[in-house]
Amino acid sequence: MKPAQRPVRLNRPLMLETPLRAPDGAGGFSRGWVALGMVWARVDARSGRDLDGMGAALSRVRLRITTRAAPPGSSMRPTPEQRFREGNRVFAIRAVREWDAEGRYLVCEAEEEVAR
Repeated sequence: MKPAQRPVRLNRPLMLETPLRAPDGAGGFSRGWVALGMVWARVDARSGRDLDGMGAALSRVRLRITTRAAPPGSSMRPTPEQRFREGNRVFAIRAVREWDAEGRYLVCEAEEEVAR
């Protein structure tokens, strides 16, 4: 018999955003972001490193963001290419997987870049 897993404590509201490409009127496209809605999440830092180059100093932090699952095909189910926003902080989603066999939670591997 498999032991019961404890519920995940989702304690941070994050805005889920998806990219939007719109014609810029000059034959190209401009890129923006559209808010899909708020999700509650647990955010855990995984690793980080400093990046120096191109005249700017950056820090990149890898994060594990756990959210309540949404059904496949739902606009509220995070996917790579999307991002989470918390105020001025932006977390780019790199990969998404189910946390448990029952599909109650999703784990998003994400990155945050911060200029320093």
